[in-house]
Amino acid sequence: MVESAGGEPADGAAEMLDRPLPEGVRRRVVQLVSDGFGALTPAELPAQLRQYARFTPNRRARFAGNAMAAAVEGDTVFRQRIAERLRAAEPELAAALDSGTPPPAADPLDVAAAAYVLRPDDWAKLVAAAGEEAQRADAERADEQSRAEAERLRAELAAARGQTKAETERLRAELDSARRESESLHRKLRAALSDVKRGEAALRKAEAEFETERAEGQAQLTAAESESRRLKSRLGEAEAALEAARRAAREGRSMEDMRMRLLLDTVLDAAQGLRRELALPPVSVRPAETVDAVEPGRMTPKDIAARALSENDPAILDQLLALPQAHLVVDGYNVTKTGYPQMPLDKQRLRLLGTLSQLAAQTGAEVTCVFDGAELAAPVLLAPPRGVRVLFSKPGVTADELIRQLVRAEPPGRPVVVVSTDREVADGVAKAGARPVASAVLLKRLSRA
Repeated sequence: MVESAGGEPADGAAEMLDRPLPEGVRRRVVQLVSDGFGALTPAELPAQLRQYARFTPNRRARFAGNAMAAAVEGDTVFRQRIAERLRAAEPELAAALDSGTPPPAADPLDVAAAAYVLRPDDWAKLVAAAGEEAQRADAERADEQSRAEAERLRAELAAARGQTKAETERLRAELDSARRESESLHRKLRAALSDVKRGEAALRKAEAEFETERAEGQAQLTAAESESRRLKSRLGEAEAALEAARRAAREGRSMEDMRMRLLLDTVLDAAQGLRRELALPPVSVRPAETVDAVEPGRMTPKDIAARALSENDPAILDQLLALPQAHLVVDGYNVTKTGYPQMPLDKQRLRLLGTLSQLAAQTGAEVTCVFDGAELAAPVLLAPPRGVRVLFSKPGVTADELIRQLVRAEPPGRPVVVVSTDREVADGVAKAGARPVASAVLLKRLSRA
């Protein structure tokens, strides 16, 4: 290293640049600092550059360029360390700069960057001269590039003019062709419009005729459909009337046969009962039998009612059910709400039907228990007990009305016993020929069972 007479480094520190460092020289200085950066320890680096110690030279030059340029400019020790690395890497260039004769073949930017770092005598002049040389070289290269670019643009312009002329001729030819074709198309369009107008007129006429025919056809179809509906309605009425007549005939015959057979069974059972009760021998008529005398009458519910038994005596119910072909009709809820109203309805039904089943088994009588369907929130899933018919009234029909229908359905002469405390029900069935019995009587009889 070149030293001054006082032992201090003679690096031209007293010299200064009279203009900013050219950008090309600055980039080369940053590259020199980045190349020598990696050979320094972190302690030898300025504080602001230590964070870039592990970067590669290219990344260091890209991200820390401004910081390295500032450190070389302001930190003499750091610049001298970079200078030492440069002298070791480029000894010939460093020696030439120290002697004041830079190599003529060297790149002016490399010479200026090395002089800026090494700071030999007259380094500022070397940097300025190298910068001017670099600028002249840049100007010459730019001039060459400009001339080449101008020549290229002139060639492109000439080619473009020729192409434009050819394209213009082609477009003129296409335009003439398009004009001729347009004129032809205009003629065809006028002819087509004329045809379309004639077709539209014919279409409107056909549509009018079609609408007229469609209206006539629709009117005829409506009339035919109306007549068909009328005939279907009459046919349905006739079929319904025929079916109703057939059903009425069948039901009439079936009902009359059933009533007649049931009455006949009642008479036969009554006759057999009287024969057993009177112990009449099976003999033929004797002359003495022709003598006028009082014959024992048949037992009926009215005869039993005339006996010396209280209306509240359960024995009267046994006597009534002992009659031939007796039918016991029970107003279900009237009985349960008289005997055990505190129980839920389903429990009331089960208790009553269980005891009625025992009564039917003991007496052999036909037993029907009627409940009011209006008391139900949903259909009842109930298996009727043996010997007991269970009925619920339909919506809009009370249990009282259903009981009266059951009594009216029986043939005259059959013993029918109705159990209900309802006075209206009792009076109504009595008029129809049935024997009313209070609910308390049935409850006493069932409790005894």
